[in-house]
Amino acid sequence: MTIETVSSARSFGGTQLVCKHASAETGTEMRFSVYLPPAAEVGPVPVVWFLSGLTCTEENFTTKAGAQRMAAKHGLAIVAPDTSPRGEGVPDDPEGAYDFGLGAGFYVDATVEPFAANYRMASYIESELPKAVGEALPVDLSRQGIMGHSMGGHGALTIALRNPDGFRAVSAFAPIVSPINCPWGQKALPGYLGDDRQAWRRYDACALIADGHRVDDILVDQGLADGFLESQLKPELLEAACETAGIPLTLRRQEGYDHSYYFIASFIEDHLDWHAERLKR
Repeated sequence: MTIETVSSARSFGGTQLVCKHASAETGTEMRFSVYLPPAAEVGPVPVVWFLSGLTCTEENFTTKAGAQRMAAKHGLAIVAPDTSPRGEGVPDDPEGAYDFGLGAGFYVDATVEPFAANYRMASYIESELPKAVGEALPVDLSRQGIMGHSMGGHGALTIALRNPDGFRAVSAFAPIVSPINCPWGQKALPGYLGDDRQAWRRYDACALIADGHRVDDILVDQGLADGFLESQLKPELLEAACETAGIPLTLRRQEGYDHSYYFIASFIEDHLDWHAERLKR
């Protein structure tokens, strides 16, 4: 698979790339960013995947989170993919809403037309993109971590739970912990997957845990001034699911912080420390 470099810039001794490639899963051109630390000039380095939230592209995390300095320090590559397929002919929400369609792939493999042909973000993130990145860039796919924000936090948690042997570390900022139980998910899941609620469970972190899926531990930061906290995010559901399952959960409720990248930038250092510790064991 051919990966094309769109842009390249030096950053903290490493290199910040934006790349694109033709995806067989989505049937579209897909873009992603990748930060390669200085250590990547010597040999393959561990990789952390960052999944962004509603309306975002690969650019939001790359330019706003301030992750490059810590990634360089720890010798970590960071890959941030787009949040949905895009391009001519890719279906969108018929009413143009922000929470479904373009920019809102929810990291699922859609089964409902007309979305089934392109919206295969689960398989894209779990299989196709890692294979492409591993073949083209100096990353060590035996040492992977995954994290995300909001819809991307949902993606990180569910992908890690479904693939516990693939990811050594998982964390999230303000994740949608149970799409089955919030308005965003109650729109996206039937829209992409139909009305069979059993099919929704593989895309709900709390349901996956209830169904026996496990990871070693989880780090979550949640701002208490987040306007989506009570209606959409509901971290207490993840707290209860992890307690019942015996999964160690570090849930940090941060007074005064909202849902923005100011919040993410404030705690990204802690998350990269978390991933580095687990990826270098």
